[in-house]
Amino acid sequence: MSTPDERLHRLLGGPELAVVRQRLRRQFERIESDTPLVSVRLGRLDPATHRALCQLSGKPSRLSRSMILDLPDLDARLRNAGVADSLRDALERLDGPIVSLVGSRRELQSRWAATAKTPGLGPRLRAWLDESPAAPGLLKRLGRDPERAKALLVAADAVLERLPVAGMPRSQLAAETLGDAHALDTGKSAAALVLAGWRWHESAAAGQSRAVSGQAWAEQAASEDADAAIERPRDVWARAGVAVSELARPVLFLNLPAPFGGQCAWIAGEPSYLSLRQLLRDRPAWPVAGRSIHVCENPDIVAVAADRLGAACAPLVCTDGMPAAAQRVLLGQLVSAGARLRYHGDYDWPGIGIGNFVIRTWRAAPWRFSAVDYRVAVAQAPSRPRNLAGGMVEAQWDAELTAAMSEWGLAIAEEAVVGQLLDDLRLDVDR
Repeated sequence: MSTPDERLHRLLGGPELAVVRQRLRRQFERIESDTPLVSVRLGRLDPATHRALCQLSGKPSRLSRSMILDLPDLDARLRNAGVADSLRDALERLDGPIVSLVGSRRELQSRWAATAKTPGLGPRLRAWLDESPAAPGLLKRLGRDPERAKALLVAADAVLERLPVAGMPRSQLAAETLGDAHALDTGKSAAALVLAGWRWHESAAAGQSRAVSGQAWAEQAASEDADAAIERPRDVWARAGVAVSELARPVLFLNLPAPFGGQCAWIAGEPSYLSLRQLLRDRPAWPVAGRSIHVCENPDIVAVAADRLGAACAPLVCTDGMPAAAQRVLLGQLVSAGARLRYHGDYDWPGIGIGNFVIRTWRAAPWRFSAVDYRVAVAQAPSRPRNLAGGMVEAQWDAELTAAMSEWGLAIAEEAVVGQLLDDLRLDVDR
């Protein structure tokens, strides 16, 4: 008498049924082990496979490319023949264990849920994990598997619990906290988690809870797309007191008042610079409560103001285009000290985008930066063809400005209206 294994191989294990076995295995992978079997349709069968299936199932052999296979009947036939406990058992004996994808997904979801509840995390990272709708997706994308994600959470939490610092280089923070000077470099997973957690902490500290979902979350996230698109990682690090490229692109200014108790290294009437290193390591105590600080976009405005007004010019800060880390830190410090910012920039679409960011971020007032001011500038500008290029940007502080610029189609550089700006700077001092 043949052994059960020999009979099983003869019935179901031949090469002509290899494709069928693979299809049946996939069928079992998609269901739980205790799910009742049903009939399945097998198509695109070659003649040899069809004949073997007919012999296996007891159906008459006829020319066909498909067959409805009664799995409960086949399961019973194998069990009654004593060659296997079930159809699933037969397939596993022939080709190895069958892993239920449903069970695997459920088990993986359980592991991810446990990762999100990792004990011992500090309040900042815990708040981000529990309240941010974006947290689960970012954690899975960065971690790729629950165990690696848990290690990333522990690393990010260790960094977040040290923040803010006072001008510490990012490499030093990474080396002291994680043992690797490059662990927080741009593009590293731990850095991405730290930045996400710190942004959430900033929002919570400002009373801007984001614990929303569904349509409300989508609308809120869309409103912040512009800021997110222009905010670089080093700008977020700077707000946490961490210096990245701390000597790159210092902030240009003119006649800022000397900080309380600090050393003033600049000369009245002469343009000066402050690096991110200086702003973070020895945070100045600016005596500007209730004062207006004018902010321009272009360095040439500072140069002209210094030439024509010198020490008689009101305090003036330059963003030098879109503010970088040093510019953002200084503007934030001035506002925190009670200053009121007044902003002017170029009348072109990039200039309007920068204006939106400055006015929105630091609640600055527009400074001669309205539809009325634009029309005056156009009237005084030399006659020329329309030169306003690029995609239109809505001026969030003055919808009529966008309409006026679209109508006239002329870009007006900030330098072209410097005379009016100087009048304001001089009058501000005189008052």
